[in-house]
Amino acid sequence: MMNRRQMIAGASAASAAWPLAVVERAAAQLAGNAFIVSGFPAGGMGDLLSRPLSERLRGSYAANVLVDNRVGAGGRLAAEYVKRANPDGLTILQIPASIMTLYPHTYKSLNYDPLVDFIPVTALCTYMYSFTASAALPAEIRTVAEFIAWARANPKQSSYGIPAAGSSLHLAGMMLQKAAGIELTAVPYRGGAPLLTDMLAGVIPVSFNVLGEVLPHVRSGKLRTLAVSSGQRSAFLPDAPTFVEQGFKEIALQEWLGWFLPARTPKDIVERLNLGVREGLQSPELVASLASSALQPTYMTPDEFARMVKQDYDRWAPIVKALGFTATD
Repeated sequence: MMNRRQMIAGASAASAAWPLAVVERAAAQLAGNAFIVSGFPAGGMGDLLSRPLSERLRGSYAANVLVDNRVGAGGRLAAEYVKRANPDGLTILQIPASIMTLYPHTYKSLNYDPLVDFIPVTALCTYMYSFTASAALPAEIRTVAEFIAWARANPKQSSYGIPAAGSSLHLAGMMLQKAAGIELTAVPYRGGAPLLTDMLAGVIPVSFNVLGEVLPHVRSGKLRTLAVSSGQRSAFLPDAPTFVEQGFKEIALQEWLGWFLPARTPKDIVERLNLGVREGLQSPELVASLASSALQPTYMTPDEFARMVKQDYDRWAPIVKALGFTATD
């Protein structure tokens, strides 16, 4: 089976040769306005993609392409809304991987089936997590092993912040606890921004964060990354070792942001949107904007993206079972 790095590399190579004949079938724009539905507030990471891509698709894919933030239930409300939308290509779901690949294993019931109710269009970008230390952790602690030793010696102080309960960052913390055989207290926040505020203030010793959110503060020395979650080191922070390098082979997690359309959307519309995104992701301005937030643009054909969604869906099942985790609203 292809690993994640091979899959993404293969997708990049395939994009150059993927059927240009589709362009001829995609000449006419869709009638009406299209909406990119996001389950998260405006101003977040998703806007770095939804706003510029909506501009590039306007007048070619549809007359207007607008962003519709339908916030709630950790992104599930947006997924439920798009599931019920007409399959005419005018309602696009922009969602991170967890809502499609992790939630089906942690929630006892969902009002959507990610493998049945949607058609994968393409990934937009990939990103990783940072296991981050604040000034509340002694400055000499620079590795995961040193943190574990400190946590064993200081059980009352051994807590870690997460931007949301039940998120993949939460499960990353649980995976670390299980692998190290230690007890840590997860402290959930209402998003990455308030968590970052407390980290900078030294309120909590460590946290799991999206790398781009803490990267400027790691580079300035206010925070430090003990490990990154991906299988390979980050090009944006090459000096930070991975969990895998430090002996935690199961903690090799990389998140993606992607676009989906409702099931039964005609194939030519799916292909039209896919090619529009491919063109948008080649913009030097967009690539530079994403790099500033440690986001790697990642184009895939619909089939390639569908395979990655299923691969990630299957991978989470045994992890969640082993951790015995169940999400609650």
